[in-house]
Parts: sequence; structure tokens; C-alpha cells
Amino acid sequence: MLVQLAIRDIVLIDRLELEFGSGLTVLTGETGAGKSILLDAFSLALGGRGDGSLVRSGQAQGQVVAVFDPPVGHPARLAAAEQGLDVEGDLILRRVQMADGRSRAFVNDQPVSIQALRSIGDALVEIHGQHDDRALVDPEVHRSLLDAFAGNGELVAATCAAHAALRGAEKALRDETAAVEAARKEADYLSHAHAELAKLAPRPGEEEALAAERTAMQQAEKVTGDLRDAQESVSGDGSPLSTLSAALRRLERRQPQAPHLIDPALKALDAALTALDLAQQTLDQALRDAEFDPRALEQVEERLFALRAASRKYASPADQLPALAERFAADLAALDAGEARLVALAKARDEAQAHYRQCAAALTAARVKASKALDAAVTAELPPLKLERAAFSTQIHTDEAQAGPQGAERVEFWVQTNPGSRPGPLMKVASGGELSRFMLALKVVLADRGSAPTLVFDEIDSGAGGAAADAIGQRLARLGAKVQVLSVTHAPQVAARATTHMRISKDLADKGARAATRVAPLADAHRREEIARMLAGATITEEARAAAARLIENAR
Repeated sequence: MLVQLAIRDIVLIDRLELEFGSGLTVLTGETGAGKSILLDAFSLALGGRGDGSLVRSGQAQGQVVAVFDPPVGHPARLAAAEQGLDVEGDLILRRVQMADGRSRAFVNDQPVSIQALRSIGDALVEIHGQHDDRALVDPEVHRSLLDAFAGNGELVAATCAAHAALRGAEKALRDETAAVEAARKEADYLSHAHAELAKLAPRPGEEEALAAERTAMQQAEKVTGDLRDAQESVSGDGSPLSTLSAALRRLERRQPQAPHLIDPALKALDAALTALDLAQQTLDQALRDAEFDPRALEQVEERLFALRAASRKYASPADQLPALAERFAADLAALDAGEARLVALAKARDEAQAHYRQCAAALTAARVKASKALDAAVTAELPPLKLERAAFSTQIHTDEAQAGPQGAERVEFWVQTNPGSRPGPLMKVASGGELSRFMLALKVVLADRGSAPTLVFDEIDSGAGGAAADAIGQRLARLGAKVQVLSVTHAPQVAARATTHMRISKDLADKGARAATRVAPLADAHRREEIARMLAGATITEEARAAAARLIENAR
């Protein structure tokens, strides 16, 4: 509820600090005293529209601070937490309005946007007046009020969850369908490419190995001729082996005649023959090593050319062709699996849809049942409010094609103000005064369900007197037992039922240089005097004072 309200330099208010308690608080005062200024300032703190004209003349800025103490887990605290704000302790809403039209908003001394301030303020306070019943314009609010009356919280939550699950299942099916359709378009290509690569069976590093093998074969072919020529020189017809061997044998026969001359020559010839023999063996081995099958070179080249052709075709390095083949295989497998998943996802979607429809149908039934009880309860409140000829009805239109998280219903409050007249939407049929009283009847029926913790009623008793005003006062007091109620009133019957009574007045300040709005809580004697003024007007009589005392006593 609202705990404190501090206003500084707003229109005629220079400085004002008020404290509020539970129950019904009434604000009274003569016309023009500043009641609307007080409400405009309060609305500013709740995120209402700002305007530079609200700043008191001669001042650069005005400020309004409203302090609330909502319970833990209240929607206002959740809305503040969503903004990253500290929500421990009181919620302090502050609005600074500049004379040049600029405006700043704060919650718990942390800057926020005006929209954020408004969302928090809407959860804390509802302001109702003859010309400001915006809550009754939106059928979404009507549906929420009906659900609050019926206690449909769990059904609404279940329907929201079922709707979210249905949307998730539909999205999963759409995504998989799109993926499968895309895969189907490439199925022929994937199948052909996979078959071709599977037949080719490329191996990692194969291209490099084949290229090296081909180069070695080509080089061997070139050097074989030179090796044969060398072999011919060493061991062929032109070989020096026979000549050297013959010379060696001749010298061996002469060796005994001149050993000191022949021995060195024998050793040299023997070494030459040994070297030639080794050269012959080496050349023979080299020729054997250089031997290759031309068909093998042809096969290597064919394989190498096939790998490189596939590399160009699939725009992939040859070493990555094995991975590409695996990917094609996986895509084909995914296509097959995707077809199976489509069936499973379609089944899951159908099950989610059935569950959502079941939840929505249960919510529909609960709303239809509750609407009859709500209609009867509100209509029963109307006769004492001088609406005895009126009737209230809840129109429920179910459209499954427009079903959403909150179900399939469009709920709208209708009234018939007189017998024989055409019923219609509340906002279109009821006059300003009637609208306020219909709202009061609704709020009384809903009590602490579907209401903000603080309700403000701005002259909803306008045009009502006698028994009707007393009935309004009774209902405001009943509301005050459930939620905090602030009421601006001109009806003494309403003021007499207040838990707290505040008087708004306009005085002269600065030695008569300007007017200033003041608000003062009234004790018992002053309260009787104020109610007597409301009864009698400018001249307060003893009869008026006695009547005021009776009103207060009867209210107690």
C-alpha cells in the first residue's frame, strides 16, 4: 500500500508530505482547493504523462515521491526486479519534472525509463474516476478480472504453459520440415556424389604419395639408359677387364725375374680389377632397382588424375575428399532420419495441441461458470448505488482460431442501464457517473482479487446523494477492509465512513503573493466540522454539526 507521498513545487503545492495507512482515506475540500492537483501529482509519480506546466511558477523543477510497501512476491516487485532494480524493503517511486518539459524517473534511487516506472506504478495503484476508467476499455482487463473473481490462476498458468509447449512443438516441426525439404532437393546430388566418392574410395594423403611415386617412376625411366651405357662400358665389349686381366697374367709370369719392379704394378692392376668388379655389381643392382612396369606408371597416373578430377569437381582438396564422402553419407543418413523425425514431431505437435485444447476448454468452462456468478454478484450491488434498473452481464465469445496463451475467449463487460434499452459494452452505454458506480460494484465484488493494493476513486459519488451516497460510502469502507482505498469526495456520507480524513485547502502564502494548496489530517472535532461544512455549505449551523455527528456515529 501507499505509505508516504511527498510533493514539491507542483502547480500550487510548494511542499507537502503525507503519510497514509490502511483502510479508507477520504480527501475533502472546497471546489478549486487543489484535489485534482494532488491526484495529478500522484499520477506523475506512477508514470503518468508529464508536462512542464505542472512545475510551480518560478521554479526550475518539481518532484513527487511515493513510497510503497508491497508484500514479497507482489507483481510490482517482480516488475522492478525485471529492470535489474533492488527490491528489498520499500519501493520508492520518484519523478522529477523539469519546467522545460523534460522528465526523469527513479525507483529506489535508480534511474529508470518512464515506461518502466509506469509498469511498476500500474501494479501498485489503480485510479478510477468518472472520466478515467481506462481499465474498463480493454477486454483483456475484463478477462483478467473475471479470472481473478473465479480464482482461475492455476488454469490460466496451465493454459499458458500448454500454449508455450504447443508453439515450441510447432516450431520444431516447422524447422525440421524446412531442413528435410532442403535435403530432399539435394537428395539426387547427394546420392550421386556419395556413390561416386564411395567408388573412388580416396584415402588421406593418397594424392601426395601417388605424386611422389609417379615422380620416382618418371625419373627412373630417364636414368636407366645412362646406367646401361655405364654397364656396357664396365662389362661390355669395350670393357678393359680382359686387357687388364691379360696384362696381369703376363706380369705374374715375369714377377720372379724382377719382383721389386713388378709387385707394385701387380697390386695396382689387382685393385683396378677389383674396382671394376664392384662397379659392375653396383651398376647391375642399380639397373635392377630402376626396373618398373610401365603399366604400373600408367595405373598410378590414372589414379592420381581421378583424385584430382574429383577434387576439382567437388571444389575440395584431395586430402579432404574422404571427409567429404563421410559428410555426404551423413547427409543422406540425416535425410532418412529426418523423415522419421518428422513423423515423431508431428505426433508431438498433435499431442501438444490436444493438451492445449484440453486446458483451454477447462478454462472456458470455468469462465462461463464464473461469469454467471459475477453477473449476479455485481447486479446485486447495483440497486443501493442508484442503479436499480440496471443489469450487468459478462459477454464471452470463444474463438479457437484466435486462441492464445490466455485461452480462446474474448471477455467484455456489458450493461443495460434501463429496462427495454439495448445492452452494450460498459464504456459505450454507461454515463460518467454510472461508469464509476459500476466500477465500484465490480471492485466490491472482487474485493482483494484482481485489484492493485491501492485504489483511488476520484469523485465517484458525483451526482449521488442521500441513500446512494451512503451506499457508495459503505462499499468504499468494505473495500478498505481488503485493500487501501483513497477517495476524493464531496459526499458527507462517504467522508463519515473514512478511517482517515484529510482536508485539502487553498491558502495564501508569501504574504499573500501566491496561493498554496495544503493538506491536513483531521482529528475528531475538526472532522465533524468538515463534514458539517459539506452538509451545510458556507454557513455551518448547529443542525449541520449534529447531523455530521450522527453520520459519523452511524458509520461506526
